[in-house]
Amino acid sequence: MGISQEYSRTQRVAEQLQRELAALIQFDIQDPRIGMVTISRVKLSRDLSHAQILVTVLDDNKLITSEQSIKALNNAARFMRTQLAQRMNMRIVPNLRFCYDSSLRQGNYISDLIDQARATDSNQS
Repeated sequence: MGISQEYSRTQRVAEQLQRELAALIQFDIQDPRIGMVTISRVKLSRDLSHAQILVTVLDDNKLITSEQSIKALNNAARFMRTQLAQRMNMRIVPNLRFCYDSSLRQGNYISDLIDQARATDSNQS
């Protein structure tokens, strides 16, 4: 198997994992600490034994922090892995590790800096 075939298989599995996990979190996980999360990316190891799931947390509810959501997701990882084994046709279901995806927050910060720089430039003109 060539590298491009292995990559495409890894990508396909990651995309399927992302869809299945999103459905599990939305419909089957009843933990109120999770709040509103979005899976932004799934990173799979080459051998498909480990998956790092990057999630963003909607900050509508200030009582639930992103750290609490990540902890609750990682606590439910075993349950989700069992559900994935039943839903997906895979010989080995990867170990799941949820992590906070800070790229959205960083992007907003950079966008704010650009807006401030533009405002400063227009005021000086």
